[in-house]
Amino acid sequence: MSRAEPLSAVFQRLIATYGPISLLHYMGESNARYYADKDPLGAAGDFITAPEISQMFGELVGLWLADVWMRAGSPTPVHYVEMGPGRGTLARDALRTMKRVGLDPQVHFVEGSQALRALQAEAVPQAQWHHDLGSVPTDAPLLVVGNEFLDALPVRQLVKAAEGWRERMVDWAEDRFRPVAGDKPMDAAVPDAFRDMPEGTLLETCPGAAAVMQELSARLAAQGGAALVIDYGYAEPQTGSTLQALRAHTKVDPFATPGEADLTCLVDFAILAEIVGREGAKWQGTVTQGNFLRALGIETRAANLASASPHHADTIGRAMDRLIGDDQMGTLFKVMGVSAPDWPQGAGF
Repeated sequence: MSRAEPLSAVFQRLIATYGPISLLHYMGESNARYYADKDPLGAAGDFITAPEISQMFGELVGLWLADVWMRAGSPTPVHYVEMGPGRGTLARDALRTMKRVGLDPQVHFVEGSQALRALQAEAVPQAQWHHDLGSVPTDAPLLVVGNEFLDALPVRQLVKAAEGWRERMVDWAEDRFRPVAGDKPMDAAVPDAFRDMPEGTLLETCPGAAAVMQELSARLAAQGGAALVIDYGYAEPQTGSTLQALRAHTKVDPFATPGEADLTCLVDFAILAEIVGREGAKWQGTVTQGNFLRALGIETRAANLASASPHHADTIGRAMDRLIGDDQMGTLFKVMGVSAPDWPQGAGF
């Protein structure tokens, strides 16, 4: 496949030859193409993440990790691992905060995009890069952060049709991509609690997120350490499609231009918490981002920054509101804490 060939053309040819493709396939290929060679962040990109809004976000993440590390006995060596580190902004701010209390970990980034790796190298030159957690060292405790990482992993959608549960597929008809119900029975893949839901009910599952959480939890249980998983999502099971696409900070049709917009779905923190326990790690809790950052003192930190730089006080206040406001990121975004069973409970949970 030529890199210059639009993904839309590739999908059309594939569907013409083999029939509709799964939404899992559509979303996976679309995001792989989207992230391959571009920086999607910032005002000139398609979306802005919390670390880019204010240094306070990364500082408080670093403070949380440093606090649990100290109360766990300050083990050394220790590895800082960030999954999907964007431009490296969060890591830079977190590592700066950690260093103030004597925590100077080896740094590992899980990142597939060469364009983003180049930006990360500018922010955190000492980092080592990995395509997945599998090559991250196993010799020491892990301090792990995943901010807006899981939401971009492809989901499988199952829809209740008149004849039973079917996988949601993507077809090409009337000059556009559109979702359709597949023809293969999928009842066996539906949890018992949802099996008898009414026709039209839609369930989302994310095999990639489940696999990441399974490996992360097993590694923490075996090596020691703690993790923060931060994303927009829901803490209790729910139904319905949450698929959305962002382009130039605007929601667009997810099926309009595959590979040219950021496709995401809400993260199911309820199922992730179950996986943590099954793998022998400790689920510390899932709370809203607003409550988490307030518990770590973001309001005091914002006041101190504003006092030190009065001409930036309004900007600092707006940034804090965006991070913790109920109508901004404060409620929609969740923070899940995970740790080794014998590591202490972190602040905010």
